[in-house]
Order: sequence, then structure tokens, then C-alpha cells
Amino acid sequence: MDKKLAYLYIVTGAALWGMIGFFVTYLYEIGFTPTQVVAIRAMSAMFFLFIFVLIKNPQALKINISDSKYFIGTGIFSIVLFNWCLFQAIQETSISIASILLYTAPAFVTIFSRVLFKELLTPKKVISLITTFIGCSFVIGILPNLNGSITLYGVMLGIGSGVFYALYSIFGKFALVKYDTLTVTVYTFIFAAAAITPFSGLWTVLPLFRSLDVWLYILGLGLLSTMLAFILYTKGLNFIESSRASIIATIEPVVATIVGILLFNEKLSIWQYFGILLVILAVFIVQETTKQSTKNMTISKSI
Repeated sequence: MDKKLAYLYIVTGAALWGMIGFFVTYLYEIGFTPTQVVAIRAMSAMFFLFIFVLIKNPQALKINISDSKYFIGTGIFSIVLFNWCLFQAIQETSISIASILLYTAPAFVTIFSRVLFKELLTPKKVISLITTFIGCSFVIGILPNLNGSITLYGVMLGIGSGVFYALYSIFGKFALVKYDTLTVTVYTFIFAAAAITPFSGLWTVLPLFRSLDVWLYILGLGLLSTMLAFILYTKGLNFIESSRASIIATIEPVVATIVGILLFNEKLSIWQYFGILLVILAVFIVQETTKQSTKNMTISKSI
């Protein structure tokens, strides 16, 4: 696959993730709790993915039981726990603080990738990481002024969301050595749904599902902002280093901000526009392709 197309997959997947706030916000307003929305997201994505795989390639559903460890990693230790930490961090601190702590994920991916995949920590990766972090800080309003206090518990939850978010790239990389993109994605959500649903209490809010609006938001959440987003991201991960893919995916908060402006009439300050430019700049910086990075990709796929 052309590297440019792989980058496009990553960017598109991240953009679809950035739209998730639209669907989640309305599900909250209807009466669902954060844990229930996580369960709805996992279950709906699992359903759409399962149907898609049955139609396109039923053989993709075959896995070795011993490889369940990869999908426990992507489904439970990443999807479920990252969402739980993120929602708890929002309650403990604020949406802005929780979001910027979530986007410490590229730093953790870079560290994990250096240890596990021997990916080089190049100067451009470091510059891109720093640029992305600063850009996200401006976009969500952390910079130039930080207002309010942050508890240690809130910081730990926020950093935890970043760690668990980063683990999708890491466990996904291991799984892709043996399995197709579709297989990795569908089993990620099968394991995630199985883990979170028993604790969600969805059966206590069954009357809410009588609304057509609920099903439309579930369609958007499960099909667009989850199934399609993860398929594209995981497909791109097949051809791009984990650290690069994770950095590129931080365009997500930029898209989320744009969605807020267009759909919820949110206004941006000049500092937020500056932050958007920084994040986009970071995406261009990390796209450099070198012979060394290609060599590292070959090594990674041989693990």
C-alpha cells in the first residue's frame, strides 16, 4: 500500500473519532450514563462489524483461542479501560483537562514502541510529539492560561486514559502480525462488549430505546465513529509505525473542535486557531518516510 494512502486512513479514522462527541452528547441528554454509552458503543460496533465480516470474509472470524490475549489487550485493557478512565477524569477535573491528559497517549506509544518494536526515536518524532501536545493544549484551552486546580486522582485518571489509549496501537501491532485488519477490529469489540455490558445496567433504561433518535445516534456512534474509524485506523497501522500513527491520530481533537463550531455554535479564540495549526503542522512533520523507518517496519512484522 502507498504510504500516503495509509496516512489518509489514519487521518480519516481520527476524524471520525473526532465526531463522537456529537452522538455521545445527545445520548447523555436523553438519559444514558457514561458507562452505558461505552457499552452501547462497544455493542453496536460489535454488531455492525460482525455483519460486515460475515458478508465480506467469514474466514476472518477464525482465530486461535491462545491468541485471545491480543484481543483482551485491545478490547479490555484499551477500549474499555481508556473510556472508563476518560469519563472518570472528566468528572474529577474537566473535559479540557481530561482531553489533554488523554493525548499523552502518543508519548506512551513512542516509549512502548521503542521497547517492544525497536522503533527509532528520531528527532522529528520528538518535535512532532511536543508540537502536538502544545497544539492540543491551545485547542482545548489549557494554554495560554490554566484555570482551576487538578487533584492527584484526576491526574492519575487522565494519564491512565492516555496509557490505555496507547495500548490499542501496541496490542494491535502484535495482533496484525497474525491476523487481518477486520479480524483484529471485530474481536476487539467482541471482547470489549463482553467485558463492559454486565456492568452497564442498560436493562434498567430499556424505555429509552423506544425513541427513534436514540437509534439514529447509536447508528452514528457504532457505525461511523467506531466501526469505520477503527477499521481505517487499524488498516493504516499495518503500514505505518505505531508511534507515527498515534501522533497523526491526534488530529482528532481538532476535528472535535470544528464539529463544536459548526454544529453547536461554539466560538474559537485566536489561541485555539493557533493550536489547530500546530496539530496540523505536527501531522506533516511526522509523515517523513526514511529507509530506516521502513527497515523497522520489516522488523516489527517479523515479531
